Amino acid sequence: MRPFLVLLALALTGCAGREPEVRTVRAEVPVLVPCKTKEVAVPPWASAGLKKSDSLEVKVRALLAERRQRIGYERQLVAAAQACQ
Repeated sequence: MRPFLVLLALALTGCAGREPEVRTVRAEVPVLVPCKTKEVAVPPWASAGLKKSDSLEVKVRALLAERRQRIGYERQLVAAAQACQ
C-alpha cells in the first residue's frame, strides 16, 4: 500500500510542476452590425404648389417634373438599401 501512495504522490507532483499550456483559439462568428447610411431627404414635389386654376400645360409640366423627381428619389432609396447589404 505504501509503494502505491509513493507512486501516486510522485505522479501528482509531476503534473503539478508543468506550466499550463496557453493556446489562442480563433472563433469566427457572424455578428450583426447596424447599417449606418445618410437619411434620404424627401424632395419638395413639383406638383405640391399646383392650384386648381393653373392651366393644363402647367399641370402637365409639373407632373412630368415630379415623375423625374420620384425616379431620382427612388434611386437614392435603392442605393441606401443596397449599401446595407
